[in-house]
Amino acid sequence: MKKKTPRTSATEMLFRALADRTRLRVINLMGSDEICVCFIVEALKSTQPKISRHLAYLRRAGVVSVRREGKWMHYRLVAPPDPAAAAIFDAARNALAFEPKLQVDRSRLVQLCCSATVPRVLRNAPKPKYLLDSAEAASKCT
Repeated sequence: MKKKTPRTSATEMLFRALADRTRLRVINLMGSDEICVCFIVEALKSTQPKISRHLAYLRRAGVVSVRREGKWMHYRLVAPPDPAAAAIFDAARNALAFEPKLQVDRSRLVQLCCSATVPRVLRNAPKPKYLLDSAEAASKCT
């Protein structure tokens, strides 16, 4: 007889999603609006398949949604439906902002968005709106 395995809870999936350094770096970059996967790849100096795999994991954990626009994939953070998981996720996101190594990632993303000479793969990519409107970007783009 086949043994039944217990279903993974939403909170357990969230903790698993938060237990990986690359996924924490991705969450930190995503901010409050949509971001194209190509900007995440460039900011983290990683490969597209690796970042896409981590984004898929975050989708399964219920903290990322995705939208396609032509050839561009736009990702956005979403709150988990469970209130306890949502509180944990918010606390984790707030803590990430104070990590020095993650601040370097964020600065790199801002520089990519503000640079007059962007890498070739980003030339036609839609820039993250939340960065274009932020005071952080305004101070680094001038």
